[in-house]
Amino acid sequence: MPMTLVTFAMALAFCAVHLFVGRLRWLESTPRSRWLSFAGGVAVGYVFLHILPELGAHAGTFEQATGLDAQLAEGLVYTLSLAGLALFYGLERALAASRDERMEREGRDRPHHPVFWLHIGASALLVALIAYLLNHREDPSPAGLALYFAAMVLHFITADFGTRADHPEIYDARGRWVLVAATFGGWALGLFVELPPMAIGCLFAFVAGGIVLLVLKEELPEDRKSYFLPFLGGALLYAALVLGETYLATG
Repeated sequence: MPMTLVTFAMALAFCAVHLFVGRLRWLESTPRSRWLSFAGGVAVGYVFLHILPELGAHAGTFEQATGLDAQLAEGLVYTLSLAGLALFYGLERALAASRDERMEREGRDRPHHPVFWLHIGASALLVALIAYLLNHREDPSPAGLALYFAAMVLHFITADFGTRADHPEIYDARGRWVLVAATFGGWALGLFVELPPMAIGCLFAFVAGGIVLLVLKEELPEDRKSYFLPFLGGALLYAALVLGETYLATG
């Protein structure tokens, strides 16, 4: 099967998560659904076994492309990741402040519309970059692509579930369609535009920071009442798959 069809099917799966996460009623439980904790564990495994090593690899690309000292090039890569993390942290704080203010003034547990749309816009940017990287992975092997897809589709389940919880009315009416458009736009851009390795490294570093923040935000706060064992199981399962794929590739 042509790789374009494979990545298109993966983009469709991403879109299905955006569209139908609100119908997964079994995720809406207190304490937190074990499946969400499992997905969070997989996402954390992806952070440590893919994102951090690939950031180191992109540092070498930066060094070659810019002629910078190795340590400075590495610092630049991690600064971009920090920028992605800081952006999404700022948006999450703005959402929380807006919800608190509106709750105090109007008795509504919803953020103001402009703040929520700002969050949707930033999420759409992240979604588009993730979809773009379907066609431009650092590891182009089928196994590497499959692991990337598995981690990202589970990440979208937890991230979209959290976004929808902030304002389900706007998310269901229009927000999810913005994320679908961003997914197809990013995937199509990946077909027709091939950025230089340094630009892809910049995109990946920025995406990495955003993913790290969203994983920590969704899984670690005490009020989430997460399940440790499903979380640990997801992390260990993903680690086993990555190590197995690496062993087969090098063996």
